[in-house]
Amino acid sequence: MNKNVMNRKDIVKNIPLIHNGNSDLFFLLAGPCVVESEELVMKVAEQAVRITDRLGIPYVFKASYRKANRSRLDSFCGIGDTKALKILAKVRKEFSVPVVTDIHSAEEAAIAAEYVDMLQIPAFLCRQTDILVAAAKTGKVVNIKKGQFLAPEAMAFAAQKVIDAGNPNVILTERGSSFGYYDLVVDFRGIPTMRKTGLPVVMDITHSLQQPNQISGVTGGRPDMIETIASAAIAVGADGLFIETHPIPEQAKSDGANMLKLSLLEPLMEYMCNIRSVIKTSVKEGK
Repeated sequence: MNKNVMNRKDIVKNIPLIHNGNSDLFFLLAGPCVVESEELVMKVAEQAVRITDRLGIPYVFKASYRKANRSRLDSFCGIGDTKALKILAKVRKEFSVPVVTDIHSAEEAAIAAEYVDMLQIPAFLCRQTDILVAAAKTGKVVNIKKGQFLAPEAMAFAAQKVIDAGNPNVILTERGSSFGYYDLVVDFRGIPTMRKTGLPVVMDITHSLQQPNQISGVTGGRPDMIETIASAAIAVGADGLFIETHPIPEQAKSDGANMLKLSLLEPLMEYMCNIRSVIKTSVKEGK
């Protein structure tokens, strides 16, 4: 393990330190879109842990145990909730890394919290008070994705619901804005705007490159722009990056069109570390 990387188990509680500028690091939430199989999850986790350990990047493994928001009724939603959650718990135990997964209802919060370290509120549900409060009451870190329909300033209200419910451990995630025309647009002003809340802000790179609501019912994407979006996010001060990755994206059962190929994760992270280093050095030197 890189001597500069913080203890894996302490990553989640140290995210506020990264946000407050006490670190030259950014953190990474990455993994497959959904738990397709134990073999896939363990393969991605093993590679991501190796890469982030070598580069000194604080890492949180990401995978949804179930996909509740799909374009078509016949789309893959998961392998079964309990089975998938147990696989996430295995990642947590075998690799000593924190894990984040989505929840889709208030009832799911306490169930998922038994297996993971961070609960993620999907963008379409970011204003749902009952879900936010239930997530808050688990005591887990709550990552709220900005709705495609919201201005970044509005995310302060979603975060405040969690805080008012007794949980100050909140992260906000930018994932682009939709104007209803089969595409998403990223306004990078949103990152510094949301950071003004005093909360860590993540850039969801791969979902912001989706081309949703295609006539075919299958979501498209622009994975060729992943490096561009990631670079810009680091440049404007994102505390963390969110990336969905898969060994063979075209065979993924969800969101394959916008995912990063697993073999490309390492060079991308190397490049992001270089950008972060240059920016930090320039700031310290007053340039």
